[in-house]
Amino acid sequence: MLMSHEIEDNLIDPAPNSNNAALARSKGAYQSSQKITEKQEDTDAAVLMIAADKLLNVKKSPNEDIFEETLLYNKSIWTVIQSEMTEAHPLPLEIKSNLISLSLFIDNQTDKAVGCRDPEMLDSLININRNIAAGLMHRT
Repeated sequence: MLMSHEIEDNLIDPAPNSNNAALARSKGAYQSSQKITEKQEDTDAAVLMIAADKLLNVKKSPNEDIFEETLLYNKSIWTVIQSEMTEAHPLPLEIKSNLISLSLFIDNQTDKAVGCRDPEMLDSLININRNIAAGLMHRT
């Protein structure tokens, strides 16, 4: 319920480069998971957990080239969440406000972490993703 099917286009946009095949497989895997999943909340939780796992892995190796890419991947998820929190969204206003506040915090924390490459700054991002995912899983 947090994210619509727009996430496919916002997170995976196969640009013309050598990674097209990998991006196409990723998009296909995401689309397959949506077909298998019974509820949108399950998909949203899975996306947040995958991002948390990616952040945890990059935290262990902050000097890897994928550090910034992983942070921006997580930020893009939260950008989609933020864009979904419109007046028409069925969630209560308080929850929508809290999700918007979290997404703004994630934007700021991501920018700081990219700038200094401090792996400790990823802890809050990992915890937020896991806690929101856990809440979504309990709703189903």
